[in-house]
Amino acid sequence: MHAAAILGPGNVAKPLAAFQRAAYTQWTSLIEQADAIIIFGGDGTIHHHLRTLVELGVPLMVVPCGSGNDFARALGLQTPRDSLSAWQKFASGTGNIRTIDLGVIQNVVADGANTDQSVPTVQRYFCCAAGVGLDAEITRRANALPRWIRGHGGYGLSAPREFLRFQPFPMKVCSNGAPSQFRPTMLAAVANAPFYGGGMKIAPKAKLDDGKLDLCVLRAMDKLNLFCLFPTVYFGGHLISKKVEYDQTDRVRIETEAPFEVYADGEYVCRTPAEFRVAHEALQVIVPE
Repeated sequence: MHAAAILGPGNVAKPLAAFQRAAYTQWTSLIEQADAIIIFGGDGTIHHHLRTLVELGVPLMVVPCGSGNDFARALGLQTPRDSLSAWQKFASGTGNIRTIDLGVIQNVVADGANTDQSVPTVQRYFCCAAGVGLDAEITRRANALPRWIRGHGGYGLSAPREFLRFQPFPMKVCSNGAPSQFRPTMLAAVANAPFYGGGMKIAPKAKLDDGKLDLCVLRAMDKLNLFCLFPTVYFGGHLISKKVEYDQTDRVRIETEAPFEVYADGEYVCRTPAEFRVAHEALQVIVPE
């Protein structure tokens, strides 16, 4: 079994050493020659390598060493020790591989030759969730924090200030091509996995292999209700709010009157308008069972 390692910016020395001692494993520095790829890092590191992983078509082993680790959480990998156990099963031929979907973001700009048409520009895979609006602003602020703070609730620490300053803005959310209108909105999240923001269950009904994206839209609300709603997101309780719209879809288009940043897996991707779709069975992952 030939494995290639991709190292994130975190403290990966100890889990890397444990994997290097694992049985049935030979290491290569060329990912093109690997039978499997092991990423020691968080959601951002995984995000930046998704296209390569999809093109290679080899299984991915995630070792949670990042600040959020939401993708590892969705796979049932809570700690590096969980990942090592799953890897040892895989390397010994157990066959604990799961094929999952990914999300795809494609930003769209008006074609100067014909303003009634649009042309795609940037296309990016994402594994967990993409957000526009309040979520993107919180993520941007959290990313500016020192790494240790980001890894210990940075998203939650950044949220209250944004709650106070952020104002609803006109957003049009079109699901599966259905007609829509601009409405005052706080955020829209398009999710392939249940978690984002370091354990927030923004899309509690999301599954990695159901061929769908889960769409969660938070419409305009006052500051007090927003502060009260925020803690419920950690266990999916926000879906009971009348201000929250939830749907499962194949394709979503989000437009705003002024361009807004789109973040996915904690990383900046593009600006609106943007389209989101599901890439079915795009990635193989190594799982505990």
